[in-house]
Amino acid sequence: MESKELMKIAAQACEDKRAEDIVAMDMQNVSLIADYFIICHGTNERQVQAIARGIKEAAEEQGMTVKRMEGFEESRWVLVDLDDVVCHIFHKDERNYYNLERLWGDAPSYSMQEITPNQDQV
Repeated sequence: MESKELMKIAAQACEDKRAEDIVAMDMQNVSLIADYFIICHGTNERQVQAIARGIKEAAEEQGMTVKRMEGFEESRWVLVDLDDVVCHIFHKDERNYYNLERLWGDAPSYSMQEITPNQDQV
């Protein structure tokens, strides 16, 4: 599966669990870490865990494996590593503090509205 398609699946999984302010960042020309970052947040620990589980389940339904998941127990910043796509699920307070969008500001970013209405848009 192409990383772009996996990014869309992960972003949709976030949306399905009512994640807030979902952003996809195209990291291909900025970093060797991953092709895409998905960044979103939940309003409480339970929602952060639900979003992380939703991403994991959506990836597994597509035959993908989660390389690792970190921070799930604390649920303040959960990282879900899908190899070419890395998902950062924050608790709202931590997202504002770490501000990854600013840190990786050179990367093109896309809102959920830009990711899903037309599959060929991103």
